[in-house]
Amino acid sequence: MEFKKKAEAEATIPTSALPDIVFLLLIFFMVTTVFKEFTGLQVTLPEAKQITKLPGKRDVAYIWIDRTSNISIDDKIVDVPQIFEIMWAKRNNPVNPTRVTSLRVDRKVKMGLLSDVQEELRKADCLSVNYSAKPAS
Repeated sequence: MEFKKKAEAEATIPTSALPDIVFLLLIFFMVTTVFKEFTGLQVTLPEAKQITKLPGKRDVAYIWIDRTSNISIDDKIVDVPQIFEIMWAKRNNPVNPTRVTSLRVDRKVKMGLLSDVQEELRKADCLSVNYSAKPAS
């Protein structure tokens, strides 16, 4: 008696559910992604009659100064002499150099401290400075 050889079963992966799985993963990552917002310091911005928005937030370094003379760059409290080193490194970063420095200064900050910060920025060749304000009502 001779046995017939059975046809070999093809080993394939069913792809009919693949679009559903990809779509569910896409929705999952969209829902769970958290974008970082600038935390900075508690600052009461001064009012301005005319405000121009920056064209984009890319290549912008933010410096926060609150009414108790705390200075924050990249969510780290720094002293005035450290501003030169940090901003020089940001300005001369070969991959993503900082083009604009945005100062978010409390309206009660002493002008002497702001002048010292401006001098450190001048030394670091950060000459394009934006001063943040809120619109006057």
